[in-house]
Amino acid sequence: MRSIKGKHIYLRALEPEDLEYVYDIENDETIWEISNTKTPYSKFLIKQYLDQAHKDIFEVKQLRLVISNYNHKALGFIDIFDFDFSNYRAGIGILIKNKIDRQLGYGDEALNLLISYCFTHLNLHQLYCNISEDNTASQHLFEKHGFKRVGLKKDWIFTNGIYKNEYLYQLIHTTNVH
Repeated sequence: MRSIKGKHIYLRALEPEDLEYVYDIENDETIWEISNTKTPYSKFLIKQYLDQAHKDIFEVKQLRLVISNYNHKALGFIDIFDFDFSNYRAGIGILIKNKIDRQLGYGDEALNLLISYCFTHLNLHQLYCNISEDNTASQHLFEKHGFKRVGLKKDWIFTNGIYKNEYLYQLIHTTNVH
């Protein structure tokens, strides 16, 4: 897969040249809560990860794509994780790196492209995501795309000395039956 193209952005595979970009994001403590990270990553580990990024989703059970504009500027990532082919489901995560690039429709378009890719090319039946109760922007984004809040995980995230609840969202594709 080379890229998945939209009107303003495209989703592309990770490249070795993305080392610094991935390193900056993975080591940004302000987003560790979202990525469920507690420790920094070395460039060595990220290089190893990038060296393996070409592997098939059916083998590694995940796929990270770079959200890029048509000036080839990386804007963030959109991930498929916990890919479960036997049950035709996967989790989705999205991050637009810079605040200045948020609320401009990039996440909306990226999520739309990925949903279509998952249902059309991967033949998935359902997608899910986990969103902190205070991340209303993500809640609105996923709800706009038909995700339904189906659960509450109480005191799920411990950050900055407090517990936060996390919502479970789900989108079921009703037209493909396996």
